[in-house]
Parts: sequence; C-alpha cells; structure tokens
Amino acid sequence: MRNFISTRIAQTPPSGIRKFFDIAATMKTVISLGIGEPDFVTPEPILRAGIDSLQRGETQYTSNSGTVELRAALSKHLGRLYGVHYNPEDEVIVTVGVSEALYLALTAVVNPGDEIIIPEPCFVAYGPEAIFAGGVPVMVPTYVENGFQVTAEIIEAAITPKTKAILLGYPSNPTGAVMTREVMAGIAALAEERDLLLISDEIYDQLVYGIEHVCVSGLPGMRDRTILLGGFSKDYAMTGWRIGYACANPELLAAMRKVHQYTIMSAPTTAQAAAVVALEHGEEHVAQMRQEYDRRRRLIVDGFNTLGLDCFEPRGAFYAFPSIAASGLSSDDFAMRLLEEEEVAVVPGDAFGPSGAGYVRASYATAYEKIEEALNRIESFMRRHG
Repeated sequence: MRNFISTRIAQTPPSGIRKFFDIAATMKTVISLGIGEPDFVTPEPILRAGIDSLQRGETQYTSNSGTVELRAALSKHLGRLYGVHYNPEDEVIVTVGVSEALYLALTAVVNPGDEIIIPEPCFVAYGPEAIFAGGVPVMVPTYVENGFQVTAEIIEAAITPKTKAILLGYPSNPTGAVMTREVMAGIAALAEERDLLLISDEIYDQLVYGIEHVCVSGLPGMRDRTILLGGFSKDYAMTGWRIGYACANPELLAAMRKVHQYTIMSAPTTAQAAAVVALEHGEEHVAQMRQEYDRRRRLIVDGFNTLGLDCFEPRGAFYAFPSIAASGLSSDDFAMRLLEEEEVAVVPGDAFGPSGAGYVRASYATAYEKIEEALNRIESFMRRHG
C-alpha cells in the first residue's frame, strides 16, 4: 500500500516537549515544572455558571460565531482594558481555545509559499501551524541581552517579497518576556510601512507582574491590521473548558468564520456560559491568582540564580527560562538527566527554537511547596553537574 501521509505532516517533527511529559507521567514522585497549566481550579462563580447552563438544558450548538452575550462581553472587556473596541456582530469569534483561533487566522490568510515571520524561542505550535496552513515559517532569534524581545530591526532583516505576516506571542511562552510599548510601536510602524499583517497571541495578557501589557491592536493604526488572539485557559484557570477568541476587521473575521463553520461549528456551549461570568465577575479571582504566581515567580527566579543557573527575570506568563551553561550540559541532556536522577521535569529550551539552546523552561504554575522541593532537588543535581 502506498504512503498516504502528506509530505508537510510527515516532515514536521513531533512536539519536542512530549517525551519528557510521557516519561514524567510514569514517575509517582516526580515534580513537574514542565506543563504550562494553572494548578488552580476554575474559580467557583465560573464553575457555577457552567453547571447552571447545563442544568438549564443548554446543550445545543450556539451561533457559529459564539453567543451574542459572550461576544458583547469580550468587546466590553477589551475596550475597558486596552481601549480597543470590536463590533460583536462581525469582528469577534469564539473558538475552541486560542489554539483554534491561531489555526483559523493562519488558514484564512496564508497562501502556499507565503512567509510568516515568527520570533523564537516561541510556543511550539507556531511554526508547525504555519506549515499546516501551507506557509513558510521564518524564525528570527531573540536574545536575553534585550529581554527576549524581538525588535523591528530583526524583523525587517527577515522580510522578503513573500512575507505576509508577523506572528507575535507576548507575554512569551517560554521566556516570560513582555514587550515594551516602545518596542511594540516600532514593530507596528514597520508592519504599516511594509504592508504586513500582525497576528498577536495574547493568551497571557492579564498575567503580568509590575509591568504593562501592550495590546497590539490597541496601538495607533493597528486595529485593522491585527488579528488579536486570546482565551480563558491561562488567566482564568480554564484550560479544560477549551474556550478562546479572535478579533479582527470584518473582512478578515469573515474569512476565519468560514473556516470555523466547516471545521468546528461552534465552541462548547457550556464553556461559553462560564466565560461570560469570567469576564464580568472574574477580575478579583484573576488578581488573586496573579499575586500567587508572582510569589512563586520570585521564589523560582531567586532559586535558580542562587544555584548558578542565571535566570532572566520573567515579567509575564508563568515560566522561568534559566541558562544551564553552568552545568556544562546541553538543554536536552540537562532536562533528561534531571528527570532521571532527581525526578524533576523541565523542558529543553531548544524545543522552542534554536535560540533556546542552553536554557530550560520551568513552569511556576505549580504549588509553592513543590517549587521549593524542586529547587532542593536541582541543588543536589547541580552539586554533581555544576
């Protein structure tokens, strides 16, 4: 029988982080700093809204675009936080997590051979999703010296006649970097000058620590040139609810809705009801979780620095990205040996792109006491390898 697998799928390697999760799952006493998932249960009022929706018998499809109530709440929420306003009727779509929103954006705008500029280290799905859409990911490096921020100059050097869009993900997974308004404004000006689209994944927008989050579409002139992606998984501890969104001008959103209609139909009805309550009554709960993440952030960053694993200070999301140069090991060897010898799971930095080599990603979305124990185990590890 002939090979029926498409070339672009066959040539895309599996996620570089899965093998560590699979091994860790077999260890009863492992401490995982690998999974980027809040350890909080979804706040009770949001849970109750989902339960109430089910008990009312709301188990049918919603509108393809999502419920009117949720789209209106999203429009109000973004206007309040960032001063950017979207028409709920034709500029907002509710998706199955931000992952579907990314899929819709790329599928709707990419023609075969179009180039998408992607700063890295970055979320592992960005490059493969560009390939699956028929595009060519053009990965550009970022460096700890400039806070893992991509600059307009770095992007401009990668632009060719085939460039169509820039895909940004800030606050960053895996580095925890947050873009300053000045740097983001420079990229926005470049996009306008070179007539490029910006696709901005802002899933961690409310998880920032002592610094401003800059919403790309809220910058002057960027609203109609940006596809804004977001969701509820991280800010509201709703990963399993699978609820996200995308906002764009009516032309772009209509194209994305067309893909959504044929692929998904609608996002989960129960999750949409819960998401409305998250937007309208979740601010206090987000603030409490953010405060606890900040406490853990300071613990893990100080811990890594004390152990000689120089750690860039993350200002957003819930990841630390320490250099493991002091160990003399590669990122992959460090992660594998740490897992085998001390049962602590981290992710090799180069799983997120070549410029992540020499680093590992450690999530602090786990209990404070577990982070303390993980640091004790890493100290033992470094006494042998550092």
